[in-house]
Amino acid sequence: MLHAGTSPLAADLLAVEDEHLAHNYHPLSVVVATGEGAWVTDVDGRRYLDCLAAYSAVNFGHGHPALIAAAKQQLDRITLTSRAFHNDQLGPFAQALAALAGKDMVLPMNTGAEAVESAVKVARAWGYRVKGVQQGRATIIVMDGNFHGRTTTIISFSNDEQARADFGPYTPGFVSVPYGDAAALESAIDENTVAVLFEPIQGEAGIVVPPADYLPAVRDITRRHNVLMIADEIQSGLGRTGATFACDLAGVVPDLYLLGKALGGGIVPVSAVVGNRDILGVLRPGEHGSTFGGNPLAAAVGLAVVEILATGEMQQRAATLGDRLQSGLRALTGRGVTAVRGAGLWAGVDIDPALGTGREVCELLMARGLLVKDTHGSTIRFAPPIVVSGEDLDWAVEQLAAVLTELAAR
Repeated sequence: MLHAGTSPLAADLLAVEDEHLAHNYHPLSVVVATGEGAWVTDVDGRRYLDCLAAYSAVNFGHGHPALIAAAKQQLDRITLTSRAFHNDQLGPFAQALAALAGKDMVLPMNTGAEAVESAVKVARAWGYRVKGVQQGRATIIVMDGNFHGRTTTIISFSNDEQARADFGPYTPGFVSVPYGDAAALESAIDENTVAVLFEPIQGEAGIVVPPADYLPAVRDITRRHNVLMIADEIQSGLGRTGATFACDLAGVVPDLYLLGKALGGGIVPVSAVVGNRDILGVLRPGEHGSTFGGNPLAAAVGLAVVEILATGEMQQRAATLGDRLQSGLRALTGRGVTAVRGAGLWAGVDIDPALGTGREVCELLMARGLLVKDTHGSTIRFAPPIVVSGEDLDWAVEQLAAVLTELAAR
């Protein structure tokens, strides 16, 4: 969809994409050319406050100096060796990331979905080799409303028909239970259960925060039943919620962390499964791998990301600014907003359907210089880079208020 003011240059670029790209996305019609900090600029020189941050992949802002420096330095040295050989960046990265998570070992991959797929394999292998589950019988409990990626295995346990329909047959071995319901989770566990896979806060579902006692209950249940607790922190982790991991907010430590997005600093795709040796140690040479997983460029950038987080400054900043954002958004409740959920610099805002869809609100905000993204009809998501200023957040809330007023007057 083209909007009033779309330039000939932008229109040409959009037309090229429309003709030559598979239509697996429905992006807003802004053509970004450059970015710095929390702001991006389109091909016509118009600036926008980026309040999506590539779904948390750009937690530390566009062009963070330390991350760019790490990437440039490594680009001049070596970028890929494969895991057939060692490289001098991978060990320090794995050591630092394991320490950040309070774990022993790291399994490096590239994308978030690869981290999830890797965890599924690890959990099954652990179930057969350690727990003693009968071969071919292992099951993993997942949550209704989950989003862990769009590979064929992952969509097999998705409730989202848009991601799932027409892509079967589906992979067996998963049991889905209501999110936030500890009793339902415990009832679903049997002798074949090897793991519980969950998001501490469900992102794609609309930034859904579970009850305060839910994650501690999941930790207790999984311990009592000798079941792995696997936290998908690909969107929620690495500072986004005002803590290193969203699990920290509930005071729980899972058996495995799944990380991605922000781990690559918005520069290269980097993901990882992080856990202790008694679990990740079940993998044997040749059973799992990735040509690009753990490559020197990714490891150098990933190490720089961990070093940024090691000071705790980003986490505290996200907590402080998050309070400011959440307060501003909640003040709009009853003025076109029906609910606000979130933690830190991550918020899901439900728009009154009588005013318009989430997509319509996003398009009107884009025209005002603010970029956010909709999900599930009337919900829009805010996830600005942690380097955003408080004044920029106030301005973003003002733009949403203005759009809601405009829609109400129609």
